[in-house]
Amino acid sequence: MQKIVPFLWFDTQAEEAAKFYTSIFKNSKIGSVKRFGDSAPRPKGTVMTVAFQIEGQEFVALNGGPQFTFTPAISLFVNCETQEEVDALWDKLVEGGKPMQCGWLTDKYGISWQIIPAALGKLMNDPDPKKANRVMQAMLQMVKIDVRGLQEAYQRD
Repeated sequence: MQKIVPFLWFDTQAEEAAKFYTSIFKNSKIGSVKRFGDSAPRPKGTVMTVAFQIEGQEFVALNGGPQFTFTPAISLFVNCETQEEVDALWDKLVEGGKPMQCGWLTDKYGISWQIIPAALGKLMNDPDPKKANRVMQAMLQMVKIDVRGLQEAYQRD
């Protein structure tokens, strides 16, 4: 087990969410599913926790009740190699959720994601501050990150 494992608190959708996430990402799987017992705060036999992996990163999802909800203060950052990967992940994760600015979205369970192409970091870290700033300004105007738009801003004089 990893030393640090994100622990996600859901109302009742832990198993559904884990199945959804593992269906989207390659190298992902459901691990153990633990159920509530006799003296639990939820009905006996219902899912308590689900251990799962996304791209090798371990997570645990808990059906803890409605007391807590997710906020964008914590997000899952996804490094994408291509625009096609950005598009595919974005389209699946935003379904039933909400797009936000600068490559962020909230999925249908309330978890915030950043779907970011590797090109963004490369272009924003250019030693030429004018080029890097143009890329930053272009990114700030985007919802889903568009690599071509970033590259056009970078090359503009």
